[in-house]
Amino acid sequence: MSAIRNYALVTGAYWGFTLTDGALRMLVLLHFHALGFTPVALAFLFLLYEFFGVVTNLLGGWIASRMGLKVTLTGGLALQVFALVMLSLVQERWPLALSVGYVMASQALSGIAKDLTKMSAKTSVKVLVPAGEHGALFRWVAVLTGSKNALKGVGFFLGGVLLATLGFRGALWAMAAALALILVGSMASLPTELGKAKSKNKLAQLLSKNREVNVLSGARFFLFGARDVWFVVGVPVFLSATLGWGFTRVGSFLAAWLIGYGFIQSAAPAVIRRVTGGEVPGGGAARGLALLLAAVMALLALGLRFLPSGSGPMFVLIVGLAVFGVVFAINSSVHSYLILAYSEGDKVALNVGFYYMANAGGRLVGSLLSGVLFQIGGVSACLWGSVALALATFAASLPLPSGHPDVRLDALGKDAGGGD
Repeated sequence: MSAIRNYALVTGAYWGFTLTDGALRMLVLLHFHALGFTPVALAFLFLLYEFFGVVTNLLGGWIASRMGLKVTLTGGLALQVFALVMLSLVQERWPLALSVGYVMASQALSGIAKDLTKMSAKTSVKVLVPAGEHGALFRWVAVLTGSKNALKGVGFFLGGVLLATLGFRGALWAMAAALALILVGSMASLPTELGKAKSKNKLAQLLSKNREVNVLSGARFFLFGARDVWFVVGVPVFLSATLGWGFTRVGSFLAAWLIGYGFIQSAAPAVIRRVTGGEVPGGGAARGLALLLAAVMALLALGLRFLPSGSGPMFVLIVGLAVFGVVFAINSSVHSYLILAYSEGDKVALNVGFYYMANAGGRLVGSLLSGVLFQIGGVSACLWGSVALALATFAASLPLPSGHPDVRLDALGKDAGGGD
């Protein structure tokens, strides 16, 4: 019961953080776009967010292995509260360079906070699930990851609504107050020893020596670049500037995409179980899904190029991104399972931190390319960038073992992978 209790506490804290993280992304993007920031300037606002995610994931796993997951989880929550308050102090009368620099600094703190919290939550699953329970591990990590993305989608919607009702500063203060309550509850409830390694890992062990972890991390880098190259700046600005959508409508669309993506992630074990006949996924599944992802985005880009103007391109964009979300969600869920399956013993926090360092690096490159490509060639350029990065994901996945033939998902039962 203590394992379930700790899993519930960590997941609840992660859910609360995720709502503010999604809302903050919408607040920053829509508010500063309304102030006249260019696509490249908007991309720069998120660069330090992603860059410090790289650094945090590299060091965060090492810190968690030495000090425990409670320290990294509550540290992430506290940093997010501070970052929200800090961002609320920005003034519209400031010069552009000062505004961009200040927002980048606050986003850097949010990036550290996000990846400390995410690494802590993901690692806790491996710590709390009994050794050898591959089916349960896949289901638990799928539910955690899927629910997180669904809630981040709700956060996107919340950000648009809060911006329209409370304004930029009021929304930030409301989120900071709510997250502070979650922080206090986490500090009082979580055990100090959660996730501590029995032997102290040296700082020199940060770079993984596990070949599968290294290869999977490289694939993860390109996978999230393929998403963020259109997701961060390209599509939101296209919907707002080209199609004339308001704050709430843009936030609602991205929220719906993320919520659907989250539900698909949660259901991934059941979907894969039907396709593979009960076997857990391996490198073959990761490669096939990456190729399918590239094909979806290529068809979407071609559809936007050749369809006549009017409602056709908007319909193709919405449907195409929905299909992308399904394929991407299953691909990401497979990756999230494999990183834990490839990790052993006390190195799990180090390996997860290293893997999410690559994840953050992909988001960093994708965020920058999103602004640059949109400014050069519009949303179509962002979509072709996604095709190229999806193909790179496939190439990076080639050395992964094809599967785990001796491990099956049958233990999950026919209702495996649901939201329960």
